[in-house]
Amino acid sequence: MSFNILKKYNQLLDIRGLSASSRTGSLLQIFDRDFVSGSRPIFNNKNIEPVPKVGQVTMEVLFHHLTTTIVDKETRKREIDLYRAERLHWITHHFKNYKNLNFDVFSTKDKDGIRTYIYDHNEKYVIVLEPFRNRNAYYLLTAYHLTGRNKNKIKKKMKRRLDQLH
Repeated sequence: MSFNILKKYNQLLDIRGLSASSRTGSLLQIFDRDFVSGSRPIFNNKNIEPVPKVGQVTMEVLFHHLTTTIVDKETRKREIDLYRAERLHWITHHFKNYKNLNFDVFSTKDKDGIRTYIYDHNEKYVIVLEPFRNRNAYYLLTAYHLTGRNKNKIKKKMKRRLDQLH
């Protein structure tokens, strides 16, 4: 399990051949390093915070949003998304290197409010943030590898980008 802790951007975590419990353990080790036990991630000089959910452990909710996807919209059931999970360690890299020419960073007004996106063109990877109202921090909503129609969705969002980064 510990070999994944050595992986760097743009390598993928080796989780596909692991049992479910070994995979979760390996992913939790990466998550703990990047979001829990070390210093909290910072993007655009603002702290990154998990979205609070009443009655749920906030960091557990964030872990599940970063490693699973909804498979049943009606029940909101989530299952492991290997494409998300094997890129878990990429998130902090993008926060630290967002001014890289291969990343497009922008904000849009979506139906749920303002969202800020970090889009990695080369790797087809996106991180979605929601700025706090007081502008001192961001909520980390999710991060995922773009496949299928999602590639077109992000391009449409880029066309609707706001004049300033929120």
